[in-house]
Amino acid sequence: MRKHTKAISRRKFLVQTGGIVAGIGLPGVFKTLSHAETQAIREQLRPDGKPRIPPGQTAVKQIRDMGGTPPDTPISDWRLVVYGDVAQPLALSLDALLGLGVVGLTCDIHCVTGWTLLDSRWSGIRLGTLIEKAKPVSSAKFVSFETAGYSANIPMVEAVKENVLLAHEYAGSPLPGRHGFPLRALVPDRYLYKSTKWVEKIKITTIDEPGYWETRGYSNSADPWTEDRYDQEYTIKPADGEQQ
Repeated sequence: MRKHTKAISRRKFLVQTGGIVAGIGLPGVFKTLSHAETQAIREQLRPDGKPRIPPGQTAVKQIRDMGGTPPDTPISDWRLVVYGDVAQPLALSLDALLGLGVVGLTCDIHCVTGWTLLDSRWSGIRLGTLIEKAKPVSSAKFVSFETAGYSANIPMVEAVKENVLLAHEYAGSPLPGRHGFPLRALVPDRYLYKSTKWVEKIKITTIDEPGYWETRGYSNSADPWTEDRYDQEYTIKPADGEQQ
């Protein structure tokens, strides 16, 4: 039987789901590109042949505020816990985590609300490095990022890509609190709600466990190049004056 489609504004959608925005960088304060700059970048392709700016996105080159409220955990007490279907559960301080090997990454990131930030600069450790240290069971296929009241999930094949980080620095400085201090996930090839801020736990599982937004109408795959933003049950439209 065909599902009934619900047409609601994104603002109303947020209100109905409690308005929690912990894991999404939105709405943001932007410095946008000129028309000429935008046209030039729209003609660029990534190494994998995909357009640099996914369909339905507007390129920006600066964000001053990505929203959300950071938790109040002293860094001396903070630990990143890795658990689930693993042979070696972990509980690492920030220093111990960074001791696994810090790398830098410059990448574009894409918010489900419609903006793409170009050439964002991050430092952190590769998620794949941490996963390898935790020794997942052979049947483990999924990874979830967890923080208080929020979670997001990605497939293992995405998690072990070289451009997927647990980031502790942004634009050459330690993450500001509102950007995810002390640690946030960075999954550049998925909409930004997969890049959970203030990560406290990482769960590795044999079954897919959709996260906070994925169980509230957002796409489980979150693929920007297919504009896979929302579940087919919902048609979530920005309200007047709301960021696309």
